[in-house]
Amino acid sequence: MLTIALPKGRIADETLDIFQKAFNEEFIFEDRKLILEKSGFRFLSVRNQDVPTYVQYGSADLGVVGLDVLEEKEYDLVKLLDLHIGKCKVAIGLMANDEIDWSKSEIKVATKHEKIAKRYFEQKAMAVEIIKLYGSIELAPIVGLSDCIVDIVETGSTMKQNGLKVGETIMESSAHLIANKNSYYLKKQAILKLKNEMQKYI
Repeated sequence: MLTIALPKGRIADETLDIFQKAFNEEFIFEDRKLILEKSGFRFLSVRNQDVPTYVQYGSADLGVVGLDVLEEKEYDLVKLLDLHIGKCKVAIGLMANDEIDWSKSEIKVATKHEKIAKRYFEQKAMAVEIIKLYGSIELAPIVGLSDCIVDIVETGSTMKQNGLKVGETIMESSAHLIANKNSYYLKKQAILKLKNEMQKYI
């Protein structure tokens, strides 16, 4: 049996839809259940941010997670397949009439993507103070908590509605199928077979 960690919500639904097409069976989590077992698969319903952790520690053989989460976690996992779902980008957001002042000695950045933001500004040779927030990140520049934000952008409408504009794109992201290294070694045949089946319906 292969155990697969799925993030709650739309990406899980779209991934299970690929499974339904590939195996011609219905895969649906019953109300509030966290585990779904069917046709030799066990699916775990977990928080998006936790998917790589379940895979890293071997509680799941495989996982489906956004590239942005993978980059942030920096775990040593096998990237198997870009599923081309959950597409978005990690971008800078700043006040609509502002630009980043690169001449400042330090920039304050509010984000939940600490490592991605830090790497980006360090590559620009800019000292940065990262302010970790868990939600309503758009508020930070408005109330003077930060010079800009680094956040997930799908359409940019949330930023616009809050008087911000979308600045430079740091990275593009979409959901990827990932594997635990030991599982990949021990169950390689089953994992590659699944990957090939899924690939047909992407």
